[in-house]
Amino acid sequence: MESPAARFRRLEAEKIIETVKALRDRIEERFPGSGLGKVVGELQQVAEETVARTRWIQRPHLLLRCVAVALSVGIIVLLAFLVAHIRQFNFEDFTNSVQALDSSIGSVVFVGAAILFFLNWEHRIKRDRALKAIHELRALAHIVDMHQLTKDPESYAGQGRHTAQVHKRAMTPFELNRYLDYCSDALALISKIAALYVQGFQDPVLLDAVDDVEDLTAGFSRKIWQKITILENLRRALHGGESTQPLLQTDKA
Repeated sequence: MESPAARFRRLEAEKIIETVKALRDRIEERFPGSGLGKVVGELQQVAEETVARTRWIQRPHLLLRCVAVALSVGIIVLLAFLVAHIRQFNFEDFTNSVQALDSSIGSVVFVGAAILFFLNWEHRIKRDRALKAIHELRALAHIVDMHQLTKDPESYAGQGRHTAQVHKRAMTPFELNRYLDYCSDALALISKIAALYVQGFQDPVLLDAVDDVEDLTAGFSRKIWQKITILENLRRALHGGESTQPLLQTDKA
């Protein structure tokens, strides 16, 4: 039975899904019909699909393993046959004996290579499926970043001139702060979903791909928090350090 402390040593997919759903609800409540809300809704669907994918990856592929076991039994039988008949080799006919031994060893090596192929084939199938899912998460991270690109703190604080090419949702500085914070939360959840794929499946290639996603989302989050810092500095400059509604408060929505 799993100890209570062990619960905090593994990521729980169900908790991540609940957090994504809560974030989507918060976005929809504050920014109804926004593109960011739709992206996070898609992220929730991806998180739910991840549960099924990770379970499939962690489950053994019985057909391939049965083939590997059958080949293993075959190679053991062949080795036993060689050992049992090694005394029957006629050293007077040295050439034929060497040829027979060489053929037997070649068969053993071939069957052993086939066993390794089938075992690695299962691993490669699981890795390829996980990598495709990681690529989807990477694309979602870029889409979230696209939603915050046009959110210029200076323009929303009234310090810049609006251009005709950019159509922005009307936001107060506080709402912009919330929007950027939601983007950062979505990026953090993307990295957590990616980590689920290597939690029960040890593969160096997949681990590198997950690390890349985590680095990508962390880089995007740093850009977002730079904007939040600029927005807070502008607020302090405009209001002389005083504000009736602080920007960096926690949103309970």
